[in-house]
Amino acid sequence: MAKFDGSTAQCLVYSFKDGLLSKIAHDLKHRATRFSIQVDDQFSAVQASIDAASLQVECVMKEGVETANGISDSDKRKIEAQIVDDVLEAKQHPTIDFRSTSIQPVPEGYRIEGVVRMHGTERPIVSIARRENGHYSADLTLHQPDFGIKPFSAMLGTLKIKPDVVVRLIVPA
Repeated sequence: MAKFDGSTAQCLVYSFKDGLLSKIAHDLKHRATRFSIQVDDQFSAVQASIDAASLQVECVMKEGVETANGISDSDKRKIEAQIVDDVLEAKQHPTIDFRSTSIQPVPEGYRIEGVVRMHGTERPIVSIARRENGHYSADLTLHQPDFGIKPFSAMLGTLKIKPDVVVRLIVPA
């Protein structure tokens, strides 16, 4: 069983701005700093657990490209607190968990079916783990309302985050 955490793998979350005032908002790249991923040696099972309180804003994304500018450290901390406290309600729902139910080889890597448990709700999910540059990368698109999560919204809904976020898990091959 191969085990990974923040020192050997990455867990990234991408959120996307929406609403009438979206021009003053940011698409963001977040990083989970506390998580574990276990992969069966024959790649027949995968489990992951993410500490919901460990999400940190890493950077602003502009048209899919990371940028070092655009957000202050104090704004990052404010956004992180809103995500942990108001969106994910991490005190009541401390972990986001995934367990595979089926893994099948496909030409581009592995097709992984499984169940995500987040915010007290379980939903099935399918992803492709693609092998590239010495690692596997899998993207999961999560529709927050499917898990009973109300996406962040401010200023009477004129500034908000789209309901879909993308979680990217990257582990060594």
